[in-house]
Amino acid sequence: MSQSPTQQEVPVTEGADVSQRQSLDVLDQLMKPEVQESLTVLVENLPKLAEMVTAMTKAYDFAQGIATDKVLISDTMSAMGEFAKPVVDKAKGVASAAIEANDRAQTEQTSVGLFAMLKMLKDPNVQQTLRFAQSFLSVLNERQQQQR
Repeated sequence: MSQSPTQQEVPVTEGADVSQRQSLDVLDQLMKPEVQESLTVLVENLPKLAEMVTAMTKAYDFAQGIATDKVLISDTMSAMGEFAKPVVDKAKGVASAAIEANDRAQTEQTSVGLFAMLKMLKDPNVQQTLRFAQSFLSVLNERQQQQR
């Protein structure tokens, strides 16, 4: 019975070395044609792969440096906080005004008459809101006509 040099039988004894069996398994894998083709492709592309690995290593080092820089992180967080603070304050102000207005509207049971509405029309905030609503509706109307 003849055997190829890559498929030699190794007698397994009680004290057989596990690493020797694993190395034979690796050799068997390396003898497969598809593995050899893949290795050939890898060897041909080693210069490109080396460039890519170098670039990825530099990018990783840069990202790691940024991620672990305590000063940069604290500066970024404080800048974001300064940027968001006016928006948050304005939103809180609007929300509290809406809640207060709702509470007042719930407690008042009087009806709003014509003269009360005419008096409200003189309020600058009401005028600004009405101008906004009129302009908004005009823009929507213009866009709707352009689509037709």
